[in-house]
Amino acid sequence: MSFRLIVFDFDGTLGDTRQNIVATMKMTIAEHQLPERSERECASTIGLPLAGCFESLYPEAGNDLIQNCVGTYRRIFQENLQTIKPQLFPCVAETLSALKEQGFTLAIASSRNHTSLVELTRDLNISSYISYLIGADDVIKAKPNPEPVQDILSALGFKPDQALVVGDMDVDIQMGYNAGTKTCGVTWGNGTREKLVQAGADFIISSMDELIGIVGK
Repeated sequence: MSFRLIVFDFDGTLGDTRQNIVATMKMTIAEHQLPERSERECASTIGLPLAGCFESLYPEAGNDLIQNCVGTYRRIFQENLQTIKPQLFPCVAETLSALKEQGFTLAIASSRNHTSLVELTRDLNISSYISYLIGADDVIKAKPNPEPVQDILSALGFKPDQALVVGDMDVDIQMGYNAGTKTCGVTWGNGTREKLVQAGADFIISSMDELIGIVGK
């Protein structure tokens, strides 16, 4: 395999934002006086577009309530960033630097909105490694639809067989598969190894630096 492009998920793959997301989701739920949901239930929605998270937790809720929750979540998330600081997972910065130095093109396809993605990659000092960003508001059809990856391939001029999609959730693996790329699941995020295997991941790694050995094959 001759990979030239690596497309990363962000939350749970590059950035450890679980605490921020779950805390913000619980605060949003409380503000709208909705039935409580556990940390596990909230975390299980990570990887979906924001509206999809609340639709999953409250399938009977109407669109107006869902959109109000989305707005509240975005406000609270920004407020929480002042006290709950996201961090990169171990070996992420070093691996991105090494991959960039070796000539790989790096991109991100995320379910968070584009502005938030830009701000987080900047604040975590990895923006210089990333050639292209796709947020949920940049596409019509989000993960597991292949549109985010297809848009990156088109924008950067690569073919599916030149790309590897890396993510922690089954929707990341399904997105890559649907786009015709190879896929790599990571075990340190919000998904499980079992779900990554069930989704058909071509590779599974337990530390980001293992990726260098995969793409160098």
